[in-house]
Amino acid sequence: MRPHTRTTAALTSALLMAAAGCSDSSNTTGSNTSGQSSVRQVEVPAATSKPPTVTVSVKNGTYGKALMDNKDKTLYVFDKDTKNKSHCTGACAEAWPPLLTTKTPTAGSGVKSELLKTTTRSDGKKQVTYNGHPLYRFDEDKKAGDTNGQAVDAFGAKWYVISPKGKRITTKPTNNTGNGY
Repeated sequence: MRPHTRTTAALTSALLMAAAGCSDSSNTTGSNTSGQSSVRQVEVPAATSKPPTVTVSVKNGTYGKALMDNKDKTLYVFDKDTKNKSHCTGACAEAWPPLLTTKTPTAGSGVKSELLKTTTRSDGKKQVTYNGHPLYRFDEDKKAGDTNGQAVDAFGAKWYVISPKGKRITTKPTNNTGNGY
């Protein structure tokens, strides 16, 4: 028997035994002479969950209206990147995790859907882009609305929050009345 066939047969047997045990109305336990259960417990692997769809939205924060991910974490652009091409890998991608997806990203409130796309990274994964800028989070942003990565010079260039128009934001607005969080 091939390994896959044996696994399927074992799982099927375990499920049938469990179903038979559940439908038995008597109080017998199915014990053998040693007092131990004769039904072998088999752990059935849980179904794998699909990754959530990535949604990018606009929120009002420290730097005015800016792009945020599903968890309201600030999204950044890297000045070293070129149109639809990430130049952040290795240690850079650990400090600045790319916004990855396996599906088409969703344009949330305030986001122009025609600017929201994906690009293929050097490792073959799909990274979300906005107006041609690959998008990233910053590992030191711990809560919604944090902007600890703004204007940081790391890995050969600066990092900036991105506006709903798809441009980097370099200064705080003078009339910002709150962070929206």
